[in-house]
Amino acid sequence: MARAADEKTTLGSVWLRPEPGETRSPLGRAHIVKVAIAILDSEGLDNLTMRRMAVELGTAATSALYWRVATKNDLLELTVDAVIGEAALDDLPGDWRAQLETLARRVYDVLRRHPWASQLLGSHAGLGPNYQAYAERVLEILADAGFTGEGLDAAVSAVFHYVVGAAVADAAWTATIRRSGLSNRDWAAAAGDQLGVGTSVLASYLSRDDLAGPEARFVAGLRAILGGVEDPSEVGED
Repeated sequence: MARAADEKTTLGSVWLRPEPGETRSPLGRAHIVKVAIAILDSEGLDNLTMRRMAVELGTAATSALYWRVATKNDLLELTVDAVIGEAALDDLPGDWRAQLETLARRVYDVLRRHPWASQLLGSHAGLGPNYQAYAERVLEILADAGFTGEGLDAAVSAVFHYVVGAAVADAAWTATIRRSGLSNRDWAAAAGDQLGVGTSVLASYLSRDDLAGPEARFVAGLRAILGGVEDPSEVGED
């Protein structure tokens, strides 16, 4: 049974309450999250339920599952943060703009591999340790570059919101096409007329290998954002 204290929390996040204590079951949160991510990657958000998790883990593990993860929302928060943790935050070359571009592309690539995670970012606050570590890394890079006060806050928001926003938009397309059961090319052919867009144009827009595709647009937009952020070291120069 789900723990009543977890169900009734007013804070609404698994990260804002202590992790449950040890039990005799060897089933841990890390394994639960790994299984959930595998289901989400292969079948999408609609097919992840606590009942399905119990089946995957074995019915004998049901009690341990609910002890470790009280609700589906808790599980989703844990999976999103685990996915963000796949992005390497160190070994960033170049100046602050190059470092932010590399970091942003790493996080974007992780979210591309797990599009369901992007869908969840609109409803599940990034309060987990990996999400916070990413935010702190962005902040650190900009602070080291000389950004302070409101300028620092604005620069962090510009970069952070662009990466998340781009990933969310891409995930929306992916989810729509997935629900149709068609390939990108077949969906573009079927939907092009309805949208008033040629099949080839729409297919290019959706293809990650195309120069007009989502990854190319992401990089171009990111560089425009970073190019528009005023470098503190150049302020006051003629």
